[in-house]
Formats: sequence, structure tokens, C-alpha cells
Amino acid sequence: MAATRLIAIHGGKGGGKGGGGAKGNIDYIEDDEKTEEGKWITAYECDPVTAAEEFDLSMREYIQKIGDKASDNVMAYQIRQSFKPGEITPEEANRIGYETAMRFTKGEHAFVVATHTNTAHIHNHIIYNAVNLDCDRKFRDFHRSGIALGRLSNLICLENGYSVIADEPYHSDKVYNNFHKDRTVRDGVREAIDRALANKPKTFEGFLQEMQSQGYAIKRGKNIAVKGKGQERFVRLKSLGKGYTEEDIRKKIDGVAKEAEQKKESAPTIHDNNLEKVLNIQDIIAKGKGPGYERWAKTFNAKKICKALLFIEEKGIRSYDELVDRTKATSERFGELLKDIKSYEARLSEISSLRKHIINYSKTKAVYDQYRQSGFDRKFFEEHRADIMLYKKTKDAFKEYPNKLPSVKSLNEEYKKVLEKKNAAYAEYKQVKADMQQFQIAKYDIDSALGIRETPAPSHSHQRSR
Repeated sequence: MAATRLIAIHGGKGGGKGGGGAKGNIDYIEDDEKTEEGKWITAYECDPVTAAEEFDLSMREYIQKIGDKASDNVMAYQIRQSFKPGEITPEEANRIGYETAMRFTKGEHAFVVATHTNTAHIHNHIIYNAVNLDCDRKFRDFHRSGIALGRLSNLICLENGYSVIADEPYHSDKVYNNFHKDRTVRDGVREAIDRALANKPKTFEGFLQEMQSQGYAIKRGKNIAVKGKGQERFVRLKSLGKGYTEEDIRKKIDGVAKEAEQKKESAPTIHDNNLEKVLNIQDIIAKGKGPGYERWAKTFNAKKICKALLFIEEKGIRSYDELVDRTKATSERFGELLKDIKSYEARLSEISSLRKHIINYSKTKAVYDQYRQSGFDRKFFEEHRADIMLYKKTKDAFKEYPNKLPSVKSLNEEYKKVLEKKNAAYAEYKQVKADMQQFQIAKYDIDSALGIRETPAPSHSHQRSR
């Protein structure tokens, strides 16, 4: 999971903790103490050392090209991306941050990514230039951009095997701050163990050496204990809970628990209708991307299923039956709306036709009356053939309307009302059609994970509209 926030940085103003516009913020995120002497800083289309000056020059060129100072003075934008404690290494966090920035800006804006490791949780600060690389356009903080950023960040985390926490808005301060507080000594030890195991030590002794390289002292004996910087006492591994005891760590290293993990982690073999079990893929991911996840990712199109997981969480779906019902309901509603729209269009066509006949009747009646008064004179007919034939055509058309003909005014009023209904139905139709396609694709991909095959695969070309 990566909680995210998007913050505009204005020229000469603080847009974050660093203050002082782009330079102050970039100086803050590139602080040596926070980035392990700059080890976890990467950049795209700029030099981290001179990024602020480069951003300023691009703004000057943009103003010169456009010939008009923008109404806003946004120099850059900052993304804060905070990860679940103990789940990710600084190197991976920086890579995820770089990918997030690249996909969010579509590679059209220079940016700097700084991964901070000086707190209990690893987190990224990303600052990207408001002006694009060609210096002819600025990034627009579009409506609900924070939600779009959060969705993208979560999708990238899923694609790379990191968990997503649902039921909180993507831009929520609550999500962002939850990982900043209530930290304990044992939380820090667990994070250190995760980092040590992420380096894949071949032996338990190698694992202990990894812990020592992080500054932990080791107390050997019947119960292994560790003590990090700032700790007053040693913490026994057995007190850290499931997954962090000496026995559990040895099993992870030696692969003794391979079969148990396979049975527990292999999401595709699930045939239970409870979608919660599919969502347990996230738990597998959080436990170190073990063999179960690797087998699952090789067997299935991980990106498609990740999108399906994200979609059903956004829709609040918690069971397979609910997914089936929602998919069926959207399909039925789509059919109803399509039927209504066709009915409205048919009525509009009828009104237009009748209105045209009434108007033509009014225009030609006087001519036909003269024709009749002439005793249906052939010469008069030839001189007024078009009007007389049109009159006869309208009279034949009126035979289809046994009741009293409405006035043109009343037809105009009805036409307006029916058109409004059609437009409203069509607006809903477009939304329901998109929902139906998303539900069908999500269901198909979840069926893949559950081993269910009922219908041919829907086209995934519609996924871009999500």
C-alpha cells in the first residue's frame, strides 16, 4: 500500500515542509540525513543538484513562448508516497516512486524522487516540474487528481507485489498519517527483519549478519534477542509474533515451509465463492512475495487481476456472489436503457413525421381546395402537381391516426419532453455501459483466479476508460 498526497508548490511560497518554493522543497527532500547521504535520490530529465534552477529556467522559457504569465504561479508539484511499514526496501520504494512519477506525468515532466529512511516508515517525496519538457504547456491539477494519483499508486504497488489497504479515500490524510504514529520498538525490529530477509540470506547466520549490518546487537543463547540503536533492552525474536520467531525465520530461509506456503498462498486454486479469499493475495504479497505469489504471477496475467482487485475494492464488493449480482444488474440495466432509448427515438421519429405532415397539409390545403372547385381541372392539376400530390400524401398519412390530430404546438412540447428523457437515458446508458464492461472484465479476471470458466473472455480494450 502507498498512501499518497499531491501538493502544489507555488513560486516563492512553501508547498511543503521545506518552504521557499521549488528550491526550498527540493533542498528539504534531498537532505543527506533523510536519504542516507543521497543514496536514495533519482531524477528524470534533470540533475538533482540543480533541479530547482532547471525548473526555474523552464518556467522562464514557457512564459517567453506563451507570451503571457499564467494565472497561477505553480512552479512544481510534490507527491508524498508513504508505504506500509516493514513491507518495502528503500531501493524498491525509490523504484516504485520513479515509476509512479513517470506514469502520472506520462514522461512529459522532469522530476526528482527522494526516498526517506530516517523515520519508522519508508516514504517517498517526488517533486516534478509544472512545465513540460518542451516548455510549451503546464501540468493542470485536474478535478480529483489526488484520487487518480492514489489509484495509480495502488495499482503500481499491486503490480509489483505490494499490498493495498482498502476502505480509505486515496487522498485521505488519515491513511497518510496512520503509518507515522503509534510506532513501537517491536515494529522497528520487524521492519529490520523484513529488510534482512529481503536480501535473501542463505543461512540463519547470514540473516543475523544482515541484522548486524543495520546496527543491531545480537544476544545469542536459548532465545535469540536483538537490540537496535535507541533501544534500552534486547527484544527476543519469539516475542515478535507469527512470522518473526526464530523458527519462522529459519523456515523462510531454509524453505521448510514451502508446501504449507504453497497451499496457503496459491490463490488460483480457490474454488470458494468468498471473494475475501481472493483478496488474501494481498496478504501473500505482504509476507515477502514468496513461492506462492511467484507461482500465481506466472500462471495468471498479474496486471489484469491486480486491476480487477482494485476495481472490486473501489466498488465495495466483498463476495463473489455480490460480484455476480452486480455484473448481472448492470447488464440488465444496460438492456433496459437501450430499449428505452430505442423507444424514445421511435416516438421522436413519429412526432417529426406527423408534424411534417400537418405542416404540409396546412401549406397545400388551399391549393387542393381550388383544384376541387375547378372540377378537378387537368390543366390546374399540371400547374400545381407538386402541391396536390403532397396534399394527397398527407391525407393518406392521416389515416394512420384515427383520433383527432394534435396541434403542431402540442407536438413540439411532446417532442421536447421525449428528447429530454432520451438525453437523460443516454447519459445513464453511457455510464452503465462503461460499468458493465468493467464489471464483465473484472468478473472474467476473478474467474481466472478462481478457476471458473463460463463465458468467452471480454475485450480488455475497454480497460483504458477506467
